[in-house]
Amino acid sequence: MSERKLPRFIMCFCTGECPGFAKLDLWKLINFVRNELDVEYAIIHPQLCVTDGDNFFRDYLKETDKNKIYIIGGCDPRMQRKMFKDAFAEKGLDFDKQVISLDLRNMETAEAMKKVEEAVSKVVGA
Repeated sequence: MSERKLPRFIMCFCTGECPGFAKLDLWKLINFVRNELDVEYAIIHPQLCVTDGDNFFRDYLKETDKNKIYIIGGCDPRMQRKMFKDAFAEKGLDFDKQVISLDLRNMETAEAMKKVEEAVSKVVGA
């Protein structure tokens, strides 16, 4: 029997000062994701688009993660691809096949929770 593939959830909160996240309760969202959804785990990073975000991905991603799916909540999916695809490629991973980018800006918490839940359901087949 094969093991269910659980996605890994990463939330970039844009330092917490981005006006686009003013209506989002980060802690309510992250606790919902990690406690209520079928994810391997949930991570918060303050700002993935800067140098320490690059360093985080270099340390975090592993060459053996070719079958992992990452759901990244944050800004515009096109920007996420532009900023993060090289870090995935450096580890031999395929951003376009392994990442589901979610734009959670300008959402209230319940709306963001629903969007993440829908993405997780697509991955786990629930």
